[in-house]
Parts: sequence; C-alpha cells; structure tokens
Amino acid sequence: MTDIMRLSLVVVLLGLGMGYSVRAGKLTIAAAGTGGALGLLIFLGSGFGGLALLALFFGLGTAASSWRVADKRRLGLAEENRGRRTAGQVVANAGVAGLLGLLIWLLPTYAPLACLMLAGSFAAATADTLASELGNVYGRRYYNILTFRPDTRGLNGVVSLEGTALGLAGTAVLAAAYCLGFGWGPAFGWLLVAGTAGNLADSVLGATLERQGYLSNNAVNFLNTFIGALVAGGLRQWLG
Repeated sequence: MTDIMRLSLVVVLLGLGMGYSVRAGKLTIAAAGTGGALGLLIFLGSGFGGLALLALFFGLGTAASSWRVADKRRLGLAEENRGRRTAGQVVANAGVAGLLGLLIWLLPTYAPLACLMLAGSFAAATADTLASELGNVYGRRYYNILTFRPDTRGLNGVVSLEGTALGLAGTAVLAAAYCLGFGWGPAFGWLLVAGTAGNLADSVLGATLERQGYLSNNAVNFLNTFIGALVAGGLRQWLG
C-alpha cells in the first residue's frame, strides 16, 4: 500500500469515527474535528500503532464513562454535558500525543523515544479516566491523596484503592497494546509506572491547584498526560 493510499484510508477511518462519535453523542462537533486533527498527527508520527492507542483510549474511556451512568447521575458524579466531550477535553487527553506525533513526523530520528512517550501519555490518560469513572462506582472508602484521611467521593484529589487498581488495569491494557504494535520488552513495565505516576500526579494537582481554582480540570488532565509521557521517556533513557 502506497503512502497516499495509507493516508487516504486513515482520513476515511477518522471521518467515520468522527461522524459516529457525534451521532452517538460522545463528542461535540468541535471535539470531533479536534480529535480528527490530533488523530492525523498521531498517525503521521507513529502510524497505525499510534492510532490504535488513541482508539483504545477513547473506547475504554467512553465505556467507563457510560458504565452505570444512572447511578453516577443519581449521586451527582456523572460528567457534564451528558458525557459529550468537548474540544478542550480532547486536547487535554490527546494533545500531548498529537504534539509528539508531529515531533516524530518532523524529526524521525526521535521516533523510538517519542513513540514510547506517546504511549505513556495515553497510559496516564487511561489510568486517570478509569480510576475516576469506575472508582466512583466500585470504591468502598475514599481518601484525600495528600492527607490519606477520609474524604468525599468525587471531589478533586480524592482516591480509592479500587479506583487506583482499575486505573492500573487500564494502563496494563494500553501497555500490552503498545507492545503488540512496537515490540515486547521492558516498555511494558515502564508504561505501567508512567500511567500510575500520571494518575497520582493528577490527583495531587486536583487536591491542590484545582481545588484552589488555579488550574482547570482540562489543564490538570493535560499535565497528567504530559507527566506520563515524561516518565515513560525518562525510564527509557535511564534504564534502556
């Protein structure tokens, strides 16, 4: 398959995904367009493997957000806008990956490192989404990430053991998908650490700067993925 045919196929796939996401109420029109643009950048840098990571994150996140949504609404924990993600949320979760895809496309010599960092960003995003969405359903006790004292479910910076474990499980799925596409090795463990680090950092930022109004939730999520990417890249440079 030629490069033009591959690109054409990706554009069609992204277009279909954008259309479905809008019709199904998963994304706003602006969010779908933003996601399509970021998806194209990810493909240009990391090929179908990177695009698969984006699709996997989106699928897991959407499923977790929809899981027992009636219970979440009853408890006041459901996402705003009926779960339809905005362009800002798309950038918060996939913006780092899009930038890394652009970096790889422009500077191919950095591809091995940047591809792992791209996966690290999605590992962190997946861990945070599953820990929050499923932790609010299955958690038994909720604690402030800073004080470890009991705190209110759903507040920024509040975690549960069950939610953290489910976030780690989501990271493991993402890490396995990365290794299937890019080769098995120590990267699996690095991504587990990166996803968990990003998730915990998200909670710390939520308990501090977000609660105090200095950062928005989208900014915290963007930093979560940025930290996941940095940790994955740092572990590769240090241990690889």
